[in-house]
Amino acid sequence: MTAQAAKVAIVTGASRGIGAVIARQLAEDGYAVAINYASSAEEASRLVVELRQAGHQAIAVKADVASAADVRWLFDETEKQLGRVDVLINNAGILKVLPLAQHSDELYEQTFAVNTRGTFNTLREAATRLNDGGCIVNFSSSTVGLNLPGYAVYIASKAAVESLTQVFAKELRGRNIRVNAVAPGPVASELFLQGKSEEQIRNFAKMPPLERLGQPQDIASVVAFLASPAAAWVNGQILRANGGLV
Repeated sequence: MTAQAAKVAIVTGASRGIGAVIARQLAEDGYAVAINYASSAEEASRLVVELRQAGHQAIAVKADVASAADVRWLFDETEKQLGRVDVLINNAGILKVLPLAQHSDELYEQTFAVNTRGTFNTLREAATRLNDGGCIVNFSSSTVGLNLPGYAVYIASKAAVESLTQVFAKELRGRNIRVNAVAPGPVASELFLQGKSEEQIRNFAKMPPLERLGQPQDIASVVAFLASPAAAWVNGQILRANGGLV
């Protein structure tokens, strides 16, 4: 694509981890990319420099997806600097493994604020601001199918995302906008590895029939597929990318 013809993608939580790999993949695929971050300004700036040096269009936009005002700002800045949005990737999320009875009110609220309300806020904004023919990819989790102890609140927040995905795909009838979700299994990312022992990590790696942890690029490739014309007939679906875990 030429710079003038580049389609525009927003990737939330894209300063590091899976989000950063998705941003790189979409940039390679010809998208002008808005790298959203909440607090990792330095990492977001480095990624923008990296992508621009490689000849891609990229900007960094600070916004808390849990805030409706911030999400409006995210779309405003993206439109102003890159153009109207074609693709929205809802990657931002938090994960804290803790038994349900040990969750504080604050942790419960934070989990739903980012994982669920964050997705709701961006979908609501996208309803009027995404280009016809566009694409949305939300993030669920394969833990929804596993029901592992310690993941109750996280799973509940992601199960809600799956419902939002499937209903919103129907509500956008007539716009040729596809809405899907990817539900990764255990991926060797900071979000997953944080707080886990080497033994726990090895155990997770053994669980899928493919006998390894997923890599961020595994997920970025699935997201890129869902955003591409190759997935033109895929809509309202939850794609579990987990090596056969569930």
